[in-house]
Amino acid sequence: MSTFNRVVMLIAALLLICVPVFLLLVGLGVLSANQINAATGYRNALGALEGFSASSFSDIGSRILLAIVGILVALVSLLLLLRELTFGRSVTRKALIDETPGRETAITAQAVRRLAEGAATEAGAASPKCYLTSKNRRYEVSCDIQILGTQDFAELASHTRHNIRRVLEEQRVPIKDVEITVQGTASQE
Repeated sequence: MSTFNRVVMLIAALLLICVPVFLLLVGLGVLSANQINAATGYRNALGALEGFSASSFSDIGSRILLAIVGILVALVSLLLLLRELTFGRSVTRKALIDETPGRETAITAQAVRRLAEGAATEAGAASPKCYLTSKNRRYEVSCDIQILGTQDFAELASHTRHNIRRVLEEQRVPIKDVEITVQGTASQE
């Protein structure tokens, strides 16, 4: 995701968190509309909300519905915000494959992940799901796979690891380690 898209998503997530909080504070009478207008300058939007208060919803059903909608909006906003923040190890967005001046070539992390999943499928693994982390501009690949029927777990994991490493090295992707986890058996249809 480009930097511009990340900034837009971050602003949207923060707005989706702040607006319900301000509405809740106005509705409960903690803040007045004038205080929020002094801080934000959004008088036109707040003018429509001045008559809004907790007493506007007299029956319990509408209050419960409003609370559920508010909680859902807050959870979606929090999810969007956490998705934009990076925790744990970071993933290099692009890796330089060829650094020759005039012939610079880069590969994205998503392309590396798809290459790894394709190599795992080629090796005989079912439903591969690969995850990337990076350290010192080299990728660490962790791949969860399933086996089909009576395949040998250890042999398939070893073959899959070798095949992922081979495919990524052929593409000159800087690779540090490949870890395979067998999650179980896949249904044969």
